[in-house]
Amino acid sequence: MDTLVIRNPELLAAALRGLSLPQKRMEPKWFYDAQGSALFERITDLPEYYPTRTEIGILTAEVDRLAAHVPEGAELVELGSGASVKTRLLLDHLTGLSAYVPVDISAEFLARTAGRLSATYPDLPIHPVVADFTLPLTLADEGHPRVAFFPGSTIGNLDRDGALALMRSVRRWPGVESFIVGIDLIKDEATLVRAYDDAAGVTAAFNLNLLHRMNREIGADFEPDRFAHLARWNAEDARIEMHLVSREDQTVRIAGRLFRFAAGETIHTENSHKFSRGSFAAMGREAGWNLRDFLTDREEKFGIAVLGRD
Repeated sequence: MDTLVIRNPELLAAALRGLSLPQKRMEPKWFYDAQGSALFERITDLPEYYPTRTEIGILTAEVDRLAAHVPEGAELVELGSGASVKTRLLLDHLTGLSAYVPVDISAEFLARTAGRLSATYPDLPIHPVVADFTLPLTLADEGHPRVAFFPGSTIGNLDRDGALALMRSVRRWPGVESFIVGIDLIKDEATLVRAYDDAAGVTAAFNLNLLHRMNREIGADFEPDRFAHLARWNAEDARIEMHLVSREDQTVRIAGRLFRFAAGETIHTENSHKFSRGSFAAMGREAGWNLRDFLTDREEKFGIAVLGRD
């Protein structure tokens, strides 16, 4: 009899818990193994996926305006850094930084990115941190100011309580002066759905990779071809939802436990909340921040909010 090898006990616990709920669900942080991170970088280049190129356009056009919110000698801490593509636009202009701290949950991907950045910016100390940014991040008091950077509207993947908890946690960092946050703005349903259900199927592969990951790391026996990707707009909660839909009645085994899926039943894998300037400012105030500045593109598809402690 084969011995079951559990490579990721934390993922196992999350799967057993999430798939036991009446609405089966998995947290989106489990998308980001090395394969998932690489797929997400492909998503950001898709023609339907406007957030990345729109945010880059704002950063490029308004980098001097953003730089005014970063004190000389500050440490820039990026949450969910990924490939740090957008951050390079800031690093090229913020020559007075004391350090750059990329924080990401994917250790392998983070190590590669940090290595490339060190080669590009040899005079800038780079201190990568492997961590789940949805949990409190402890930073030592280095005696210098800090600026948090959270691009990509990733804050929209959190529920309201989770987003507030994160914003409050960042506000407690020693020396933190401001929090620069990318947010996707509410717009027409068709544009939103296309951004999460592209014609090439890359987002579908990204979503389905979660099943492959559970097979690899916790010995699950999902057959990914028996599930389909679904993206839908929830107008009441102002969010895009991603689901994995069972194509038929089936049973999946994980660590000796059976999970039954009816045809059409889903695993809810991600939310992407959309905001207005007013709704995000209100959430910031609730977490103890004030909206210092708000930058957007000409069509108002995307926004970059600068939150301050004052």
